[in-house]
Amino acid sequence: AFNKTIEKDNSLAVGFFQRGFVHLQLEMYEEALSDYHMAFSHLRKNPFIDYKQLGLRYILYAWEVLYNTAAAQCQLQQWQEARVTLEKAVVWRPEGRAAILALALERVQDRLVLDPMQVPLGEFFRPRKKEVEQLDSKDFLGKPKVISSIIPNDEYFGFEPLRFQKQSFYEPSADALR
Repeated sequence: AFNKTIEKDNSLAVGFFQRGFVHLQLEMYEEALSDYHMAFSHLRKNPFIDYKQLGLRYILYAWEVLYNTAAAQCQLQQWQEARVTLEKAVVWRPEGRAAILALALERVQDRLVLDPMQVPLGEFFRPRKKEVEQLDSKDFLGKPKVISSIIPNDEYFGFEPLRFQKQSFYEPSADALR
């Protein structure tokens, strides 16, 4: 399901974040690390993205993505990279989250694996009902019609906006009268 979601919107950072968590659970650590890198890049240097407007009651923070990146690096025994990633997360952290990251740094120095963060259980992406109702296809242009000219002197072909009418343009030519 996450693969299909990301195919439809490949800049959905929370989709990569959630798929990365699933990859960690399935012990697919390289794929998880790749997903977390993609999630962080799709944050576009923003400290967070609030998905409430889209129907997911969740705010994805850059420091959480970096924390999970470090968790994947720990699983891959990349302790130095995990420490550097957590130090980067300290820069992105909001106030009051310093204790979590300090504890994580200690665990990495002791070469202990980090438990990844996830979107809270029970939170699902549910678009608003009025937005889903408008997804039905509507035919705004109507059925296509081919219009040809019956005017003898009209040598026009192609598509363009309406043309100004010329005086005596619509009179049949001498050849047409014969």
